[in-house]
Amino acid sequence: MRQSMTGFAGAAGGLGGLNWSWDMRGVNGKGLDLRIRVPDWIDGLEAGLKGIASKVLARGNVTISLRLQGTEEEGAVQLSEAHLALVLEAMTLIETQAMNKGLSLAPSTAAQIVGLRGILNSGATQGDSKALCAQLLSEFSHVLAEFTAMRGAEGDALQAILSAQVDEIEALTKVAAEQAEMRRDEQAARLRAALARVMDNTDGVDPQRVAQELALIAVKADVTEELDRLRAHVLAARDLLRQPGAIGRKLDFLMQEFNREANTLCSKAQSAALTRVGLDLKTVIEQMREQAQNVE
Repeated sequence: MRQSMTGFAGAAGGLGGLNWSWDMRGVNGKGLDLRIRVPDWIDGLEAGLKGIASKVLARGNVTISLRLQGTEEEGAVQLSEAHLALVLEAMTLIETQAMNKGLSLAPSTAAQIVGLRGILNSGATQGDSKALCAQLLSEFSHVLAEFTAMRGAEGDALQAILSAQVDEIEALTKVAAEQAEMRRDEQAARLRAALARVMDNTDGVDPQRVAQELALIAVKADVTEELDRLRAHVLAARDLLRQPGAIGRKLDFLMQEFNREANTLCSKAQSAALTRVGLDLKTVIEQMREQAQNVE
């Protein structure tokens, strides 16, 4: 199954005096960037989540968030008087130093102070965090499975889109080859005219230099190499799309190679029809590159 880097999953659960909700989101990224937001008093939870997720995910910017809330029956929250005292002492010190420097600070409200980390804690304690951590890690496996399933569904859609775009690139490459063949007589006439101009100005010129200039004129008009490379890139892209696992980085590199050949084809076209085909190629390649950046 092809995996997209975009996905979402959520779940809710509870244990003892706590209720919780999971939120897991992913977008595209160059590598795997896990951002985990969980209560720091649950020992081992963040490390456990990172270990589980990194075994399944290869790329993407992924955010994992956990919100905990105590039930009313168990006493939803507790005020940490010790922590509150430290915060108030620090606030007093800050206000004093600000006044000494002639600064006036806006007064803090009770709601702002309560919102500071550590002032209000859930009814659960660190003593029972081990069982809670085990329960949360077990539940997270289901969240991760839902997340990867969503990425897989989007990945299958991306697979179909990318395959169709490869087919379109192949068809345009064939048209480009036909246009290159149709301009052969016109190119031959241009080459003869260029040759005549060179030969009219060869008095005292090194014959080897003349040969080099003629060869350069011919090379600038020949798109055979670019067409051959485009065909090879089409085969490579199809092979990549058949491979399992993470192919995003390789596909992104291949898109750069596609674009390079299309650019060179346009610069060598010397034909309005061939230039149009080259521009169509660049358009499809850019569209495919944008889709490829979402592939894990």
